[in-house]
Amino acid sequence: MVYQAFYRVYRPQSFVEMSGQQHVKQTLQNALLHNKTTHAYLFSGPRGTGKTSAAKIFAKALNCENGPAKEPCNDCSTCLSITDGSNTDVIEFDAASNSRVEEMREIIEKVRFAPSSSRFKIYIIDEVHMLSNSAFNALLKTLEEPPSHVVFILATTEPHKLPLTIISRCQRFDFKPLSPFDITERMKVILADASIQSDEGTLKVIAQAASGGMRDALSMLDQVVSFSGNELTVEDALLVTGSIGEDIFYQMAKALQVKDAGAILSLLNQLIIEGKDVSRLAEDLITFFRDLLLLRTAPELDNLLEIISGEERFKLLAQEFNPDTLYSFIDVLAKTQQEMRFSNHARVYIESALLKMVNFSSSPVQQGNKQAVDSELYEKVMGLEKTIEELRKLIAAGVNTGQPVVGAQQPKKNVSKSPQSFRIPTGKINEVLKAATKTDIQTIREEWAGMMQTMQKSHSALLEETEPVAASDNAFVLKFKYEIHCVMASANTSLRSDLSEALSSRTGKGYEVIYVPEEGWLKVREDFIRNNKLSPKKSEQSDISIEEAAAEEMHSFVQEAEQENMDPLVTEAEKRFGKDFIKVFND
Repeated sequence: MVYQAFYRVYRPQSFVEMSGQQHVKQTLQNALLHNKTTHAYLFSGPRGTGKTSAAKIFAKALNCENGPAKEPCNDCSTCLSITDGSNTDVIEFDAASNSRVEEMREIIEKVRFAPSSSRFKIYIIDEVHMLSNSAFNALLKTLEEPPSHVVFILATTEPHKLPLTIISRCQRFDFKPLSPFDITERMKVILADASIQSDEGTLKVIAQAASGGMRDALSMLDQVVSFSGNELTVEDALLVTGSIGEDIFYQMAKALQVKDAGAILSLLNQLIIEGKDVSRLAEDLITFFRDLLLLRTAPELDNLLEIISGEERFKLLAQEFNPDTLYSFIDVLAKTQQEMRFSNHARVYIESALLKMVNFSSSPVQQGNKQAVDSELYEKVMGLEKTIEELRKLIAAGVNTGQPVVGAQQPKKNVSKSPQSFRIPTGKINEVLKAATKTDIQTIREEWAGMMQTMQKSHSALLEETEPVAASDNAFVLKFKYEIHCVMASANTSLRSDLSEALSSRTGKGYEVIYVPEEGWLKVREDFIRNNKLSPKKSEQSDISIEEAAAEEMHSFVQEAEQENMDPLVTEAEKRFGKDFIKVFND
């Protein structure tokens, strides 16, 4: 007879043989006992956790000649035919290789035919998430209201890829990864039936490497049996699975404890030479330090250990590490594991992580020094608090301490209500106003909208609430509605250069930009107008001086600029009805 793998020979044939998944088994068995089975089920979960096996067992329990029953008898012709795959009323459909809508329509056409020899016609669709959208749409209506003799069982490892309309029409069962204990117990049964000798340590290594999947565990067990023969050893299991023995972990932990970087890097190099996977090493190290932390904080729960055994040397080793140090080790390794996924230099990352852990580790002597430092710091803090309390009593009693109390005579300033947190360049603004021309400000305003579209989005967003208010031949004043935006813009050197380049490319002139918040602009403008409207001393001929004429011209320019800044609708309304009858509200 052709040899068959363990996971095929020892596939569970009843609910009692299934490992774990107690919540699934109990719900399905109660539905069978009380005749409350439904028309569609969805089994989801990681690979090798029993989804297809549970579907076949449920199909046998539904169609068993002695059922529907809590457990299939596995003796009647229906159960035997379902087990060997010859029953025409239990159809297994692999959606991974039959994902097109044509295959799904063929199934739907045959759904209406009654079962030939069984109580129900059962469709088991494996890897259902591989179906195309058209196939899902074709299945949708039939899945919602199938004939009374049809039951659909959908199995998938990626339920998030299924349309919600499909999921909502099924009873969903989430299969969980199997625990190392469940996997180990199942392997013991299989090895006992196959008359193969093994110990607990060997099975624990295989169960840890399986990561919660029974099929993976049985495949590795099959491989170890082929390598070792009729007696399995821990060394053979470590070699076949690529895992690391607890002795190596013990040596690495001791090297970390004494801060021997050379020893730990040598051990790492030895493991890499032996062909150990670096990513797997990081994962195993996380589990190892988790086991040490468990022994350190809850030694009575040694049955939860995954990599190391409950030997006395590991219990002593766990006591030599501070829990905070173990937390730091796990944190460093977890971050390193994430970074290794996106790099081709995984060895560099694991070496760096181990060196960080060497620096994190601390001996009992260092812990004593740390406690001494903490104690000294505590005494200093207590002394300062005592001094502060004495000063408070003196101040309350009205005694002059001879030194001013910092901040006592100055009330807290409300930052949001401070007159100006931005230093306004009044001198530069006045220079622009003195040399301001109508042509320059009109040119800049005409090109402003188009220029904003050519700038970076982050820069244009910062200049959203701004407006050019005055311009000379070589500079212009940019008013900000909010002071915080003005402060941010003044600190952004790339914005200033980007703005000058964009404006120069559109106007042909290199303007220097001067930032000012709206409140500051109003004050500077008012001061400028007031200073230039002072009554000048007239000469004997009552001639107007050149400075006065320039001031008058500048005043008219500012007033004209104000008119241009106003909304044209408001201006027109004021012309028609007068300013006294107009009120403007800004949304």
